Amino acid sequence: MTEVRKTRQRRANGEESRRRILDAAAEIAGERGYDGTSIAQVSERCGLPASSIYWHFRDKDELIAAVIERSFTSWLGAFTLPADGTRLTLEGFTEVAVQVGKTLLATPDFLRLGLMLALARRPEEPTARRKFLEVREIALRRVESAFAASAPWLTEDSVHLVALYALAAVDGFFVAKEIGGDDVDLHRLLALHARAVFDLVDRDRPS
Repeated sequence: MTEVRKTRQRRANGEESRRRILDAAAEIAGERGYDGTSIAQVSERCGLPASSIYWHFRDKDELIAAVIERSFTSWLGAFTLPADGTRLTLEGFTEVAVQVGKTLLATPDFLRLGLMLALARRPEEPTARRKFLEVREIALRRVESAFAASAPWLTEDSVHLVALYALAAVDGFFVAKEIGGDDVDLHRLLALHARAVFDLVDRDRPS
């Protein structure tokens, strides 16, 4: 085996180990929360020694931050927001809302863990909490850009307010789903939300 092939194999092995660690950490944190997750538990779940976990991540806090970042990246990349020149329509809003719901159910880790951490008040702020606030700010800016592109008649302040309202509602729907389980139809809630947001934005459209 050449040195290049050895290097590629080591890289592939490292990436696979990292994936297994993140998968295990996401599962455990989803079950037990941030405080209930430990490196020992992650090691047992993923089948890798603690030394392998510490090779990839400095501590549990950095590991959970990576879980949040990976989940958020998957979520954000799984749907398309309106771009410049996109005409504002109820159908378009509803389609995006349904996409958001589907991808959120598929990759819920960043929001589930992030909301837990965001609501917790600690003397020393965890890296994972800061990571969630960082990715949430990215999401807010993306939503603002979408509203600015599809509803150019909105003022900058209105764009920010509507985007914040839209994002906050999704937070609430997600919490309702976590509490209510199968009794809560997230897709129907988001479709209803799309109608409310559309009406809110469309009422100021120039005639």
